[in-house]
Amino acid sequence: MTQQLVWLRSDLRIHDNAALARAMAAGPTIACFVISAKQWRQHDVGDARIAFLLRTLTELGNDLAKLRVPFKILKAPFFSDVPAVLARLAKKHHVEGLHFSAEYPLNERKRDSQVTIALEKLGCDVDVYESSLVRSPGTVLTGSNDPYTVFSPFKRRWLADLGGALGQEKTPRAQRAIDVEADVVPRKIDGVDASLLADLWPGGEKAALGRMTAFCTAAISDYHKSRDLPALPGTSSLSPYLSVGALSPRRCFAAAGVTDAAGYSSLDDGPSTWLSELIWREFYRHVIAQFPHVSQLQPFKRNMKPVAWRHNKADFEAWCSGNTGYPVVDAAQRQLLATGWMHNRLRMISAMFLTKHLLIDWRWGERHFMEQLVDGDFASNNGGWQWSASTGTDAAPYFRIFNPITQAKRFDAQGDFIKHYVPELAELSGKALLEPWTVAGHEYAPPIVDHKFARERALAAFK
Repeated sequence: MTQQLVWLRSDLRIHDNAALARAMAAGPTIACFVISAKQWRQHDVGDARIAFLLRTLTELGNDLAKLRVPFKILKAPFFSDVPAVLARLAKKHHVEGLHFSAEYPLNERKRDSQVTIALEKLGCDVDVYESSLVRSPGTVLTGSNDPYTVFSPFKRRWLADLGGALGQEKTPRAQRAIDVEADVVPRKIDGVDASLLADLWPGGEKAALGRMTAFCTAAISDYHKSRDLPALPGTSSLSPYLSVGALSPRRCFAAAGVTDAAGYSSLDDGPSTWLSELIWREFYRHVIAQFPHVSQLQPFKRNMKPVAWRHNKADFEAWCSGNTGYPVVDAAQRQLLATGWMHNRLRMISAMFLTKHLLIDWRWGERHFMEQLVDGDFASNNGGWQWSASTGTDAAPYFRIFNPITQAKRFDAQGDFIKHYVPELAELSGKALLEPWTVAGHEYAPPIVDHKFARERALAAFK
């Protein structure tokens, strides 16, 4: 009996999943996931993300079992090994159709092209769907049919041409049982146990939907005001779920009450600001799809290649470990190490400190974040780092250099966040908390660099 194969990747859910729904509509379906641990490590995928992925895969396997879809777990150390691994599975189970959702970084696209060639040689039909975005790259273009490189006009066109793009795929009904044994999702990959940070980041679609419902019930109305305050639970914390596809962006829009462009224009400030962040997510994916050099360790702005970055390992390690002498930067870095996540405002502050105050190559920081983040996602991480370093699309102008003391005053005025992650400063307040080097006898590390000096050095380097 011929069967369909759905290759799940960054669409690890059963709801609003075109690849899964279309495969099951075409015939008896097997699902698979390919573990490419060595390739992941080359792409700087860290332990927190791998553990979260394992938990999500386990929940996905349970959900697929309810649909009577056998879930096969395959191993292909590198992307170059994937075509042969999938071809073997297809031959064994007489697969006549392969279904998967598009991914946009350059190496992933090369892998998918080779998989398509290999499966078509076997006589399989190959169908690719959009799953991680509302609008696919190439569907949001300027009047001259060029990709956008600035967010605001991209967002306007994205909304204006939305049409029926927010319509969700129907969840498939359970199929008849087929004679294929499901695999057990491993508890460990490359030495990483699935339990790592499990209390903070439970895996799977059910957890994602529960978190989204809680956010839309309790926090979305004030999101525009609270999202920049790291001491408050003002963000959705859905980024890990979106990054592995346990939640679709269309479901986020629906949860906020938006099913078309007109619905967005009538939103209050909180929901509209939150959904705007999801459109930023779309923008960065369009960028990596349409400008391949961004996937090759290159600045989007090619004229930024000559910037003379400092490659000072001691300064970099101080930043990584949260020992720069600037409390808000140190608290941010320690939050990352402790939780696998960092508040978005702090990501900007910390990234700009590394690239502007320390003048250290943004690619070092991009890699460190990817190695630590539970929501490590190439497009969003790269886009954020290049924005902070003034090398990317829609980037901050090179002369915008956040003062970490001023930023702390604005967004952690009482120091609640700083005191939580930098407990050695818990007894201080006001200026003493934000500038502990001014307190006689205090043992907190002095600033790694003076703000005024750093600003002048950065301005000279970028000019």
